[in-house]
Amino acid sequence: MKRKIIKIDEEKCTGCGLCAHACHEGAIGMVKGKAKLLREDYCDGLGDCLPACPAHAITFEEREAPAYDKAAVEKSKKTKFNKQGETLPCGCPGSQSRVIVHKDLDSVSAKTENCSIIQGESQAVGEIPSRLSQWPVQIKLAPVNAQYFQGAKLLVAADCTAYAYANFHEKFIKNHITLIGCPKLDAVDYSEKLTEIIKNNDIKSVTVVRMEVPCCGGIENAVKKALQDSGKFIPWQVVVISTDGKILE
Repeated sequence: MKRKIIKIDEEKCTGCGLCAHACHEGAIGMVKGKAKLLREDYCDGLGDCLPACPAHAITFEEREAPAYDKAAVEKSKKTKFNKQGETLPCGCPGSQSRVIVHKDLDSVSAKTENCSIIQGESQAVGEIPSRLSQWPVQIKLAPVNAQYFQGAKLLVAADCTAYAYANFHEKFIKNHITLIGCPKLDAVDYSEKLTEIIKNNDIKSVTVVRMEVPCCGGIENAVKKALQDSGKFIPWQVVVISTDGKILE
């Protein structure tokens, strides 16, 4: 079949291995100091590896290639091991799906199949508690079919917003599944991955939180396109934060 798939320029590749780490499908590996596309059927064509490459050695091309084999990828992930020799059900440790349950807080219930559970420590007296309920949070790292997306109220936020708005956890992250990114610095089209997340999961609502700066419109546009391309009618809203930390709309 003809489909979109990554292409690695060996001459540009510096052998840093960052793309192999970013590819949570395991399609990329290091061979003789260079990144290689080892399994075409493991490449989902979403391009999480592209922004990870500092040498810009990875691009997309459309050509004849085997179809993406999701079942084979999931089987491969289940055979990977951590440093203690234990099977990691969600792939590499850095991008392993985790449901976070904070002690002494009203926790959000979640299915835990193929995900580990982290018990958050109790907060010190006077310390503001975290409301984050899952990991990872980066759009480009989040697994498309993570169990915590089922029945979720989805928050898609530009990463600067949490620094600008002081009460971000209580106002926005609480009772939401959080995805963050920077459309300017990541230099990747989020809409394709967000489309897959919305299409393949029971998302109840979507809240977009962005900064007032023009470049931040990229994350809003990506969500709009994802909602349209998903074919679903889901309640959504956009909240704009000013650079001095105020809600503008």
